[in-house]
Amino acid sequence: MRATSAFKFLAAALVAFSLASCGGVGSLGNVGFGGAKDGVDTEDDEIEPIIEGSGGMSQVGQTSIFDLFKRKDTGTTVKVNRYLWNASLDVLNFLPIQSVDPFTGVIVTGYGRPPGGGRAYRATVYIKDPALDARSLNVAIATRGGPVAAGTQRAVEDAILARARQLRIQDKKY
Repeated sequence: MRATSAFKFLAAALVAFSLASCGGVGSLGNVGFGGAKDGVDTEDDEIEPIIEGSGGMSQVGQTSIFDLFKRKDTGTTVKVNRYLWNASLDVLNFLPIQSVDPFTGVIVTGYGRPPGGGRAYRATVYIKDPALDARSLNVAIATRGGPVAAGTQRAVEDAILARARQLRIQDKKY
């Protein structure tokens, strides 16, 4: 009988301890573990904002499961020039596309042969600015043997810029 009552007492103490530790710092008025017991602010209070909850109790950094489903506006928007984007796809249409990310402005292609050409090329295009400018466009072209000559790379960049200007002029007509 004595072992049973000791077991019940131990189980009750364990449940009480578990429930007390779930409360956190703000729910017991800063008397839980890790809180400021003597009324002196700790570094944790300076880092996390204190929000007044119902009943005048402060809640330190409290969140709920429903915060996962709220859409957060990070304030960052990535802008890619659509004329450069479409022109890059038009000029390099003979290359198979491996990955495309319109949000960061990266187009990665696999190896392909241009019409009438014998050598296989691959390209990576990075559009880093919303302006229709040569500074906005970075093109890296390589063969199976390594990078191509600077003149070839510049010719492809010029072709993409020329096609982008054509697309922009066509867009102004409508």
